[in-house]
Amino acid sequence: MPSGKLNISNKNSSGSSDHEMNDVEIGQGRFQVDRVNGPDLDDDDHLSPNQYTYAPNDRTLGQLTREALPKLDNYRALDSIHHAYRPTIDDLHNATFHEKSTKVDDDDTPVLKGKVIKFGWLEGVLMRCLLNIWGVMLFLRLSWVIGQAGVVEGILLISLANLVTFITAFSMSAVSTNGQIKGGGIYYMISRSLGPEFGAAIGLMFTIANSIAVSLYIVGFCESLNDLLRTNNWGMIIDGGSNDIRVVGVAILILILILAFVGMDWVTRTQMFLLVVLIAAQVDFIIGSFIGPVSDEEKAQGFVSYNMETWNQNIGPDYRKGLDGDDSQQGFFSVFGVFFPAVTGIVAGANLSGDLKDPGVAIPKGTLLAITITYITYIGYAIMMGGCVLRETTGNVTQYLMGLNITKEEALETGFTFYTDCNNETSSCEYGLLNNAQVMELVSSWGPLIYMGCFAATLSSAIASLVGAPRVLQALAKDKLYPAMYFFAKGYGANNDPVRGYLLVFLISLGCLLIAKLNAIAPLLSNFFLAAYCLINFSVFHASITKSPGWRPAFKYYNAWLSLIGSILCVAVMFLMSWVTALITVAVSIFLYLYVSYRRPEVNWGSSTQAQSYNSALKAVQDLNQVEEHVKNYRPQILILGGMPSARPPLIDFSYLLVKNLSLLICGQVVKGPYNQRVRNALVRQAYNWLNKHKKKGFYTLIEDESFERGAHSIMQLAGLGKLRPNMVMMGYKRDWLTCNRQDCIEYVNVIHESLDMHLAVGILRVQEGLDYSSLIEEEDQMTPQQLLDIKKEKGNIPRNQSESQLSQDGTSSEASSPPSSPKIERSDITAGLKNVGLKKKRNRKVSSSAMYTGPGGVAIPRDVLANVTQFQRKQKKGTIDVWWLYDDGGLTILLPYILSTRSQFAGCQLRIFSLTSRRDELGREQRNMAALLAKFRIDYSDVIVIPDITKKAQESTKKEFEAMINPFKDDEAEEGTSITSAELIALREKTNRHLRLRELLLQHSKDATFVVLTLPVPRKGTVSAPLYMAWLETITKGMPPFLLVRGNQTSVLTFYS
Repeated sequence: MPSGKLNISNKNSSGSSDHEMNDVEIGQGRFQVDRVNGPDLDDDDHLSPNQYTYAPNDRTLGQLTREALPKLDNYRALDSIHHAYRPTIDDLHNATFHEKSTKVDDDDTPVLKGKVIKFGWLEGVLMRCLLNIWGVMLFLRLSWVIGQAGVVEGILLISLANLVTFITAFSMSAVSTNGQIKGGGIYYMISRSLGPEFGAAIGLMFTIANSIAVSLYIVGFCESLNDLLRTNNWGMIIDGGSNDIRVVGVAILILILILAFVGMDWVTRTQMFLLVVLIAAQVDFIIGSFIGPVSDEEKAQGFVSYNMETWNQNIGPDYRKGLDGDDSQQGFFSVFGVFFPAVTGIVAGANLSGDLKDPGVAIPKGTLLAITITYITYIGYAIMMGGCVLRETTGNVTQYLMGLNITKEEALETGFTFYTDCNNETSSCEYGLLNNAQVMELVSSWGPLIYMGCFAATLSSAIASLVGAPRVLQALAKDKLYPAMYFFAKGYGANNDPVRGYLLVFLISLGCLLIAKLNAIAPLLSNFFLAAYCLINFSVFHASITKSPGWRPAFKYYNAWLSLIGSILCVAVMFLMSWVTALITVAVSIFLYLYVSYRRPEVNWGSSTQAQSYNSALKAVQDLNQVEEHVKNYRPQILILGGMPSARPPLIDFSYLLVKNLSLLICGQVVKGPYNQRVRNALVRQAYNWLNKHKKKGFYTLIEDESFERGAHSIMQLAGLGKLRPNMVMMGYKRDWLTCNRQDCIEYVNVIHESLDMHLAVGILRVQEGLDYSSLIEEEDQMTPQQLLDIKKEKGNIPRNQSESQLSQDGTSSEASSPPSSPKIERSDITAGLKNVGLKKKRNRKVSSSAMYTGPGGVAIPRDVLANVTQFQRKQKKGTIDVWWLYDDGGLTILLPYILSTRSQFAGCQLRIFSLTSRRDELGREQRNMAALLAKFRIDYSDVIVIPDITKKAQESTKKEFEAMINPFKDDEAEEGTSITSAELIALREKTNRHLRLRELLLQHSKDATFVVLTLPVPRKGTVSAPLYMAWLETITKGMPPFLLVRGNQTSVLTFYS
């Protein structure tokens, strides 16, 4: 049958290939492709076997498979309107498809109307870089550089300056081709490479520097205009000085602003015209140098045409004092500092990255070509000036003419002074390479054209700065790194022109322009630019050495170490130009960096600093594996089996007091699954949100299992990495063991068995008010796993195609379900069903506990409940931490309370140590021995109390209370381990008595303690049942202050050796 025709069939003739589509209806796939031409299928328009269907050989690949083919839209940012969804692994693996709405959400962003202007590499980058590099320094300072340094050192100086810009351009090319570059230019590159802190610092400095530079360039234009008027005796506008600069400068600034408002198209046309004038001026200079001097005045001023004698005189250096009243002796680096601004401006094209058709191609091509062209012209002009212009002359025509007819011997005899003799006190040399800033005008064939070129250079640089700075500001504002700047993020027109930024830059420039004299600020601006160049180079070096797979620039002609050298050169040039302004630049950069770091902006750009964090962490863990364990370096690394962190805040707070950023803390949760990966990811995100909101630095791990015991066992086996793994399990006391399902109680005790079997220390925390507040406290954006399942069809609520390791670890708090078999305090149920799980990040501001915890519906929770929830966050009352070190478990029973005593919450509490002895006559000796041991361990204490009569029979009232507790569990016929048998009670009567006696001693000595720590009795496997063991623990801890039962793994955690 011909391809493309319809076939009437009620059979499945697609063969094996159609098996993949048996359980999926057309139109119900999650990843539909919208039709461009032709009507859309309605939801009810599904094709049945009795309807028209395509024959197998006529089907497209998209109809035969659920897989998405590789295409660009799949990799676009999630907020992009063109972003396409690929099937999740669940969709492919589980064949679970959900309906995807093809309706695009309404966007509040206004539609930009008008013609979009995008530029290629020629007019977008090359032209703008040429205009910025060929600045006023070309006309006014290049001749002075050659006069000071000579031709050879001048060429070396020019080459060194261009080496910095070449390296920076190579680095910038690498960064600009490592992914799609948007608007913001050099700020965008640095922020996406090194992170928001560096980008924000440079972005703001770069914007301010360009804003001030606008006024500097206009001042340069006005000064050149004044020189032209003065030279030709054309009069003055007002006073020929500062007022003329102000009047003309404001007028020029307004014209440039109007030009920017008109649009980038006219800006480009204007700059093209200025480039033509600039090139014409240089051609005028070249032609004039070959024509030679046409008057005696020109010869007297030092223009003598090309000759070897002049070349030989100018080949070497002759460093003198500076220009414009600068009496300091010049040297190679001081002259270098003066010349270097002549090669800056290489980012003029990159600053308009958002207006380029293809920034990844245009920026490298245009920038490198611009630097090459300007470097060749600078070298050429240096050689030309050195070959045809003298270093110093008086400019006296009479001296020049008389000197033509007199020899040196005659001049010595008669005392005649040649026009080139500037060492004579009677001579005043105002011309030549060293003294005349208008050498290019002198050499040119038509002087006014050089002035026009100077005007073009200054105006083009001013235009580039006024157009570029607002775009950097706009990109910076859009990223919301500085909250107050978001006002400038709005763009207007089809080209998203930053009109508000134009006005801000105009006002800054206007204020500076009215000062009229900005020479003192000029070095600071150059340093700001150099700081940006430095970070561009460093970003390439840093991204390369981190070896992140995401660093794959299309531009291959870069080298990490060359970029590092470029970064160092930039810093060196900063200090060579002006060490004072260099220090100011560094100080401003550090301040802005620290400010943004403190704010912790809501961005995730995959910067190289993030990659470095990974590398550093990986190397640290690998190095840690090579470190031999030593008792002096022991620290508790805690695995909390407490469910979602938000469920039991006191347990998290207490455990965090023990680690306090200095050790490992992992929160483990066991849930009854199965849940798909998207729900798991959402639970992980909620846990980290809560930890970050409450400033708890720890980790979270999630295990699915129908059994709490098996899940906890899995977590204990898998948690951690290398030697960075838990050595202690912390749990809350199971308060409902008397009423819960017997199996839950057995699983709880079995978790203790599992921990001890794996040689993990065990801690059980009990507070009389309970630990589980999940039903009383409502966390913002919290969701249980079931609620997450109910809303999983909603677009964007749960991250797609994202692993747990990729989840953001910051944001607001949220809650998930408690682990199976974990007890809950009987309280009213919280309001079910929150509006969404939008996990928007908020800054970790200091907030009160009442604001941190709220009840269902956002109502305030009672003060007594709030006090219980936050009891380990507050400073404890003055008192004692009673440590009942009953048996030697390796010292953990004494180490943990010592750590607690060092925390600010327990700063007012002293340790009181209780120990046992078997004989009353040894009481004194045992007390001295314990005191000596504590002294060797360097642990401060307030008292040591030795208990001699632990084996004494318990009181009858205590026995009766215990009997009443265990009576419901007595059953000789029940399955072993689920009940308490008579044989078990008889076999363990002595141990039971010790625990009852211990209860009496605790009530006698520690009833009023601030906190109690006691060595956890070890449940012998196969000997003691779960109910009896829990009865022991209940007897010991009931009605007591906050209580920690702890048992080490019988390995020493303390030592008295140095």
